[in-house]
Amino acid sequence: MASVAEIVLQEGGGLSVKGPITIDNAVAVVARGAAWFDHDDLIIDLTLVTEVDSSAVSVLLEWQREATRRNCRMSFANMPPKLQSLVQLYGVSELMSLA
Repeated sequence: MASVAEIVLQEGGGLSVKGPITIDNAVAVVARGAAWFDHDDLIIDLTLVTEVDSSAVSVLLEWQREATRRNCRMSFANMPPKLQSLVQLYGVSELMSLA
């Protein structure tokens, strides 16, 4: 079974994602993250993300959609360079709120 990124609530209400976000675990990562979207303002810290592929972009977009559905303002902090490159490659950087 694929390793699934751990999602941890930080002091101040932000979330920290630790581990890989890949095609092998994308559905589980979406569900784990969305379970925390009950705050008014949410910053998701991606510093500890260890591995990404194109499915990580889909995860972030789905989190953005879910946050919007729940009237939660959300932004991403410390996006790893490879993930930044993928976001730019797919032309969705304007859809991502960055902290």
